Amino acid sequence: MSKPCRTLLAGLGAVLLAAAPLHAGADRVVKVLPHYLDTRGRHALSPSLFERDAYQALLRAHPKQRGGLRFDVLWKARRAPGRTRLLRLELVSETHPRGRPLILETPLPEKRARGWTGLKVDAPTERALGEWTAWRVSLVVDGQVVSSRQSFLW
Repeated sequence: MSKPCRTLLAGLGAVLLAAAPLHAGADRVVKVLPHYLDTRGRHALSPSLFERDAYQALLRAHPKQRGGLRFDVLWKARRAPGRTRLLRLELVSETHPRGRPLILETPLPEKRARGWTGLKVDAPTERALGEWTAWRVSLVVDGQVVSSRQSFLW
């Protein structure tokens, strides 16, 4: 076998080994990013991560400039016809203590196996919440919680 052919086969093998963990594993919540939104529905003024963090600090410090709250959730769930899949957000705040969290649910698209989904809390609800202290996002399949991610204070 020639050297270019061996190099090509070795490269292909490395790609396949690297991609294997992406398809393995169970249904899960991969990542959760909570963001305050301004009155125009933006969580940042530019695509820069530094700018996003600075704008989030500004919105955290000035509640009157907030227009709500959004939790961006990266999820992964196997496709299966007839299964109900949804994301559940539980928020603990001043008005919703640990025993009675605010609960929001949104169904996941049936044809997708993974993706980002936003769970929004509108401005009046966010103001009524007061300051939130903890959150948990769960992936629910057919009524059973199969995966969750929570904040440090949960």
